[in-house]
Amino acid sequence: MTSFAPDSIVLNRKLPLWYQVSQSLRASILGRSPQDPLRLPTEEQLAGHYGVSVLTMRQALKELEDEGLITRHRRRGTFIEPDARRGSPVRLLGSVDAIVAQQSGMTTALLDHGSAPVPAGLGEFFPDVREVATYHRLRSDEKTGEPTNHARNYVRPELAERIDLDDLLRWPMTKVLRDVVGADISRITDTVEARLADPETSNLLQVPLLSPILHYTGVTYDTAGRVLDAAVIHYRGDRFSFTVTLEAT
Repeated sequence: MTSFAPDSIVLNRKLPLWYQVSQSLRASILGRSPQDPLRLPTEEQLAGHYGVSVLTMRQALKELEDEGLITRHRRRGTFIEPDARRGSPVRLLGSVDAIVAQQSGMTTALLDHGSAPVPAGLGEFFPDVREVATYHRLRSDEKTGEPTNHARNYVRPELAERIDLDDLLRWPMTKVLRDVVGADISRITDTVEARLADPETSNLLQVPLLSPILHYTGVTYDTAGRVLDAAVIHYRGDRFSFTVTLEAT
């Protein structure tokens, strides 16, 4: 039986390895194509794929099992749970793969794309660019069809030339920039605020006007300190949460 093939990852030794592996595998699972196999490789094969110990791999798999994304059967193997709920909270410990995992697993519609002047509120992030490429997407729960968030990405134009729109229907922008375009991402700065739904958000997310929503801004930087992408996402307040863990050094 053919096994599901997860994406590769470059591990950061400053973060728990099991956590990085679990988030990378989670993003691969949520971003899979419908025709991909549901069976995962063995623990030993996955450990070799990620370059970690079998014990670390087991801890990563337990995280996904506890979330309900996979099921494990003695002697039969480990399988992706196709009907698992995709909107579960994600623990963010500083990994780019955690951001990818948070944004994955929804049905995505591209509402529009093109180019536009840098929005006034994002001018500080693009001091050397007059126009940016824009992408507006609506994400919905793939099981219920319920809209969960709508996102606008503002991307440097030279990167946009290498973005395939079909990839944006399958994967988050962060993954497309890193794994398809080949951008050298160094960090992402996230800001989450409580706001009230404006008319556009009320209509797209099917919530009452002026009801509470979460306004997310994610700014992606490369190793030279340039901003590659600024994402502005409006989430339904009842469909988004995350936990940030700060560890003492």
